[in-house]
Amino acid sequence: MIRYRVITEWPKEERPREKLLDGGAASLTDAELLAIIVGTGSASTGENAVDFGRALLARFKNFRGIDAAPATELRAIKGIGAAKTAQLKACLEIARRMGGEKWEEGVPLRSPEDVFRHFRPQFETEKHEIFYVVLLNNKNRRIRDVKISEGSLTASLVHPREVYNPVIRDSAAAVVFVHNHPSGDPAPSQEDVEITRRLKEVGEIMGIRVLDHVVVGRDRYFSFSDRGML
Repeated sequence: MIRYRVITEWPKEERPREKLLDGGAASLTDAELLAIIVGTGSASTGENAVDFGRALLARFKNFRGIDAAPATELRAIKGIGAAKTAQLKACLEIARRMGGEKWEEGVPLRSPEDVFRHFRPQFETEKHEIFYVVLLNNKNRRIRDVKISEGSLTASLVHPREVYNPVIRDSAAAVVFVHNHPSGDPAPSQEDVEITRRLKEVGEIMGIRVLDHVVVGRDRYFSFSDRGML
């Protein structure tokens, strides 16, 4: 008889659900995240939910591959039936819809996550760095986005004059700077840090609040505000 390797028999710190609750979702591997979605293993195959997660990744490479796969191909994996297939497809559809949510005009800025979700879809296929300034009113509600430059970020391309002209024209009270890193790594360069410092100094002179500079990577972002760098 096959020995069913039940996850509840694992040490608590190794169980996906407990790891997520204690350390956050970012602490989990891709296979562990999939394990939480599929929920249970199979006594008939002797595989647990993490085994299923690994099998899905081995077959379809990544989340995008799983998302693109027809339901019939998912169900072709032994132990992945109709219920688990539906759970996977539903969760991936939620992720896609979240990625497509727009930060509407007039909606207040709540967090860097709002900025990330708003810009991520348009940056996803970009091969060059693009710098935006998001204009906000005195209640931190979005007025509009203005593209300032495209190309490698340098002080000459992102000049305070070009950045603050639309701010003055639209009578914005605050701004958020946003740019992407096509490499996928959102860690700021020294040039990013210097440009941010310079723009913040000019904003202070003009009485414009600089709330954040968000660097958008492939699946994550860097917030100057969150890191205490503003």
